[in-house]
Amino acid sequence: MPKMSSEAAPCQRATLNGPTMGTRWSVSVDADATVDLNALRRDLAFAVQQVDAQMSPWKPESDLVRLNRADVDTWVDLPLEMLEVLTCAMDVHRQSAGAFDPCVGALVDAWGFGAVRDAPDAAAINTVRKAVPCPMREGLELDRPAGRARKRAPLQLDLCGIAKGYAVDRMAAVLQLHGVRHALATLDGELRAVGSQASGAPWAVALESPEVGRRAVRGVIELEDMAVATSGDYRHYMEVGDARLAHTMDARRAAPVNNAVASVTVLGRTCMEADAWATALLVAGPGEGLGLAQRMGLEVLFLLRRPEGLVEMGLGRFGASIAPQDGG
Repeated sequence: MPKMSSEAAPCQRATLNGPTMGTRWSVSVDADATVDLNALRRDLAFAVQQVDAQMSPWKPESDLVRLNRADVDTWVDLPLEMLEVLTCAMDVHRQSAGAFDPCVGALVDAWGFGAVRDAPDAAAINTVRKAVPCPMREGLELDRPAGRARKRAPLQLDLCGIAKGYAVDRMAAVLQLHGVRHALATLDGELRAVGSQASGAPWAVALESPEVGRRAVRGVIELEDMAVATSGDYRHYMEVGDARLAHTMDARRAAPVNNAVASVTVLGRTCMEADAWATALLVAGPGEGLGLAQRMGLEVLFLLRRPEGLVEMGLGRFGASIAPQDGG
């Protein structure tokens, strides 16, 4: 039997999950008898569905779409959760010198990754490239005390580089409200540990090898009261002729990311921050990105595609190679 903490009642491992955002959320929880698992599952599902309803670029009635459709200089009432995400997005946009840029909605649509079309459109891409760029900090104004925002320029926002991480944070908050002290919440490539396992051991999290069309483990890290997020060019992409286009946009080039970075993994206090920074560093590339991560004091692992194979560059906990797996 697993060793149980001497200060807590015996816990039982349960796995809760459900669909959201085109993928699935999942929570592994070591829960004692005081935790109502049915109520917990219901509240977890509501939390992620609320984020999707607010921030999805695919749902016509989402708060994000309402903001995108609003006229310039018109205040739009927004939920506090979305304003929290927009505030973080603006901070990372500024700190990353624009590498993280949520104002890529029109670019996403033009390249065929949005709700408008499913293939690149040369005319739409050319139109976006000719538009005068407007930094997010100048083009969007937030009024958090009043619960509203307004565009100062015709921006089209896309929060896909941060919203999933925030949804994981919302799941962590639900777990804590239910008195859960030992859990691991996941959504796509974003994870957050609430405490340790009930045994006292940290949560072991697999880091995926960036291989197209195949899921393989490259290494394992251990988490306790910490979040981790990974962005890469290998899971969500489009093939056009002989080219493979990554879904992440580089606003500075007005094109999909195209550098040597296969994936970036970032540890963070919150999953929202880790998610945004993983996106920013993927866009920044190996040289600029490593320098940026050093200045920000981030713990980060870059996996780079080189002629000789994948090469690791890491900072903080990733300064030493991650624990390898068979075949890794």
